[in-house]
Amino acid sequence: MRIGVVVWLILACGVVAALHVGKAAIATPMLLADLGLGLGEAGWLTGIFAVLGLLGGAPAGVVAAAIGGRRTLLLGLGVMALAGAAGAAAPSYPILLASRLLEGLGFVLIIVAGPAILERLTTGARRDMAFSLWSCFMPCGMAIAMLAGPLFQTWQAFWWSSAGLAAVSAVLALCCVPQGASLGGRALGQMSGDIRCLLSSRGTPLLAIGFALYSLMFFALFSFLPVLLMERMDVSYRHAGLLSALASAINASGNLAAGYLLARGAGRASLVVIASCVMGVSGIGIFFGLVPAFLTFLLCLLFSAVGGVIPATLLASAPLVARDAALVPVAVGLIMQGSSLGQLLGPVTVGGVTAAFGWGAAGAVVALSAVAACATALLLSPAFSAPRAT
Repeated sequence: MRIGVVVWLILACGVVAALHVGKAAIATPMLLADLGLGLGEAGWLTGIFAVLGLLGGAPAGVVAAAIGGRRTLLLGLGVMALAGAAGAAAPSYPILLASRLLEGLGFVLIIVAGPAILERLTTGARRDMAFSLWSCFMPCGMAIAMLAGPLFQTWQAFWWSSAGLAAVSAVLALCCVPQGASLGGRALGQMSGDIRCLLSSRGTPLLAIGFALYSLMFFALFSFLPVLLMERMDVSYRHAGLLSALASAINASGNLAAGYLLARGAGRASLVVIASCVMGVSGIGIFFGLVPAFLTFLLCLLFSAVGGVIPATLLASAPLVARDAALVPVAVGLIMQGSSLGQLLGPVTVGGVTAAFGWGAAGAVVALSAVAACATALLLSPAFSAPRAT
């Protein structure tokens, strides 16, 4: 099996995992009507993923380091398929929420297994491009969920279909991902000292902080983008959803651009600083309403597209901060914990300050986060120039 085909298959598995994240958000109106839920209860069906990612990122990385990325990927896809089927058949909200918790477990396992496999399959510039492709999984999966959700008559049909996709992905991964695609088999006791060094190092926590700040900025906007567009552009709910899907999907262009630029020797710190500045300035223009409605949407596209450079650059830098290749999934797990923290803080912070002070306060939150992201990138410069994990 050609390496390029396997890389695309790993990306497809990530997209399927991200689709499971987004399906609850787009299916919320059907869930409210069918199960009689409140917005708070429906919110937990999406938010449980961020909570699990915050708590389970590093432990999932340890699992991947111990049993190997391929087995971890298959385990994650299997759990997600079974949990999705259980959710589709759930007779009540508590059982549906429990199934979402299990789907979240599968999601965390998949997102640490993917980079572990890519780390072993690729080298040099191809590795940077592979990681940039991998970072596209979230915007692509979320956009597909937003577009596919309205095509289903019931939320149960959506759940069954997503579970089927996970099962098919598991079969393809079983057949196509080579046995030696990632390291594994190291005893936890053997890794404990290396993991402690990784946790106490400067690079890994800073990568996690950088990802947390990016996620805070991204979800500060995208958690409220449909509402913002409906207010500013006077569009319907359906059209606001389509525009939001477009703005989310274009984030992948920044991911791919990062891979292209990194492969040609672009400075990692410079990329993060420039992208953070663009997100900060765009956020000010969006939330303060400084430009006409149509230009506001164009700023949303710019915010998303250029911002996509940051996660691709940070994920591609995980091998630089790990002591050896076996610890890359642990580093990725910690980085994803930072992402989940930002995913939680972004909506909560912006929702609170907007309720108290208006949309302009949300612009201030994004701007301050952008400044902090720039500072984090500069502190990461020594780690960015370190030799890769071997």
